[in-house]
Amino acid sequence: MQSANLDELKKDSRSLELNTLSLWISKLGIFIVVGIFLIVGPLVSAKFYTLANLTTILQTVAILGIVAVGVAFVTYSGHYADLSVPSVMAFAGIITVATLHYGIAISLLLGILAGLSIGIINGFVVGVYKANPIIWTLAVEYVLNGLMRWIWGANQIYPDLHGNNGRAASSFVNLARQYVGPIPLVFILLFCAVIIGQLILSKTRFGRRLKVVGSSAEVAKFSGINVPLTIGIAFLISAFAASIGGIFLTSLVKLGVYSNGTGYDFNAVTAVVVGGVSLAGGRGNIVGVLGGTLLLGILVNVLNLIGVSQLYQTIVEGVIFIIVVGVNQKSLRKLGRDDA
Repeated sequence: MQSANLDELKKDSRSLELNTLSLWISKLGIFIVVGIFLIVGPLVSAKFYTLANLTTILQTVAILGIVAVGVAFVTYSGHYADLSVPSVMAFAGIITVATLHYGIAISLLLGILAGLSIGIINGFVVGVYKANPIIWTLAVEYVLNGLMRWIWGANQIYPDLHGNNGRAASSFVNLARQYVGPIPLVFILLFCAVIIGQLILSKTRFGRRLKVVGSSAEVAKFSGINVPLTIGIAFLISAFAASIGGIFLTSLVKLGVYSNGTGYDFNAVTAVVVGGVSLAGGRGNIVGVLGGTLLLGILVNVLNLIGVSQLYQTIVEGVIFIIVVGVNQKSLRKLGRDDA
């Protein structure tokens, strides 16, 4: 009898070890794929490991990654995605450039506040009035984009025409070109965003509440969680991240225009889902989002190096998204989630 119990304990122990190993493989899997791409990259093009190309990868990945970290909070909350991201990015960038005559510090603050104002609206409408997040944020995207076209037309707002004796303009243009050693400042900001985001999700009361809301809003409500406030904060974080990303993008391209940020909504959601955050909410982590962003950034870079057109790049990204969503839905069915 004791021997049988001992055998069962050993089996349970081995099962636990295998499950733990499987969990770690699932968490590290995205980074294994990134490692494979880093090996394949130089085989495809000798330019892959040049300083100029690596800098391009880091800058591109960093801006997308910062935006994706913010979107991940909305996805984690069970509200799929924030599709107003492109216009929030453009709006924050335009306001920053248009107010450079007040000085760089004030203009950056105004740009971020402009983006946050959209996040407050999104969070209030989706959280309090329970509007469909996809339909609402897409509507906000169209309205805000239209307002920017109406106010500024197709004009491209250049920093050097709005700066204070050139000092503020120069500081703004150099913002996306600052380095800490060989590493772009914006990439270091991405790492900071990932660390802070992961800590918020895993170590704070808000993170635990967001997980419950993402898993089941009804359960969260009966548990005494302020669901509208929790959802509102998630959209506020998304808008803040989009504002930062938009400001750096505007600095990088040296102009503010309504089309800045185009495509970042889909790319951010793809990075989030590829990184392991469930579209149904309540599952995933920010570290995985970093992996998803790195994978997409390196993939696009490799496709550019071998001369693949933008059209086919979009097709490749779409196929990847469909595959990952399919796998995600299959795993949700295995877990018995009703929303799968």
